[in-house]
Amino acid sequence: MKALVVDADWEPREDYELSEFEKETGKVIEGNNVWRNPDMEVRDVEKPTPGEGEVLLKVKACGVCGSDIHFYETDEDGYMLYPGLTKFPIAIGHEFAGEIVEVGSGPETEEFEVGDRVTTEEMVWCGHCRACRDGLPNHCENLEELGITIDGAMAEYIAVPAKLCWDVDAIFDRYDDEEMAWDVAATTEPTSVAYNSIFERGEGFRPGSYVVVYGAGPIGLAAIQLAKSSGASKVIAFEISPERLELAGEVGADHAFDPREVDPTEVVMDITNGEGADFQLEAAGAPAQTIPEMESSVAINGKMSQVGRAAQRVPMYLETFQVRRAQIYGAQGHSGHGIFPSVIRMIGAGLVDNSRIVTSKFDLEDGVEAVKQASKREDGKVIINP
Repeated sequence: MKALVVDADWEPREDYELSEFEKETGKVIEGNNVWRNPDMEVRDVEKPTPGEGEVLLKVKACGVCGSDIHFYETDEDGYMLYPGLTKFPIAIGHEFAGEIVEVGSGPETEEFEVGDRVTTEEMVWCGHCRACRDGLPNHCENLEELGITIDGAMAEYIAVPAKLCWDVDAIFDRYDDEEMAWDVAATTEPTSVAYNSIFERGEGFRPGSYVVVYGAGPIGLAAIQLAKSSGASKVIAFEISPERLELAGEVGADHAFDPREVDPTEVVMDITNGEGADFQLEAAGAPAQTIPEMESSVAINGKMSQVGRAAQRVPMYLETFQVRRAQIYGAQGHSGHGIFPSVIRMIGAGLVDNSRIVTSKFDLEDGVEAVKQASKREDGKVIINP
């Protein structure tokens, strides 16, 4: 079968000390410090077979994530930009939906049948480490990630643990166009990341709150919809891409600005009548630029959630957080806490309509071009249909 595969040279930076875990497993904790000269191509690979507790999916749609772009992009020394856990070579892709074509053995698979339409979590949590037993699967100590440490879904088929699968029938009930329903089902994962960032890790906001979203990529666009459908009185978005700024307004932002053309703090304080933002989401992956603005425009008892990935330290003035009783949260992942089924229900109910953010589509054979298109950061969501 065909798959879009990323490979790279194992060349740790001189100042990066490999851990014993990294040496033994080949998995790197900080990918941007080890993987150099990444290469991406569509290859012939072996079709997977579902093992115990797994199902085999025929992939119908797979979104291109910012992580996939960061596998492709490099710094001036040729090191990939993705800062997280990685192992190569790997078939990439982790935002997807597909039809079950084979069911493996084991009690985990009993609720699924051939023909079921599902999407899946990307984070393969073990279920038995301390973090998982404490109900924190996004921080599993034995974590594997589809399309990042094990083969993903920019491929014709993928075998996945059944425990990660969720049926998307509610989405098909919502959309008459089957192809569109598959595309939207593939956006469940990034929408779940936004949901986790706002409502689970960020502990949400009261209806009537002022919400600000920095970055109107797929996660930011999902966050705008989630915030608006959950009662935010005003949603303010900041984004440097003209195309994404327009999309932000289309999906529900009351105000959308290019932060290079305005002073974000002044804009937020003006729109909120001097009260500041009750909830702010950093989905731009540019905290050196955004966190100072968020800090200076946070409301009393305001919250800030960081979901954008960036391998950099950011100075913060803690006095602001003390005086204004403010909080900042780090958000990772999307698993647990009823997040996936809640997002699927919201899409099925029309509270989130991701059909509006699917702006480019490619065949699997053109997967490299799909990632290149996504790297322009003009689209809402680029979808590959294997």
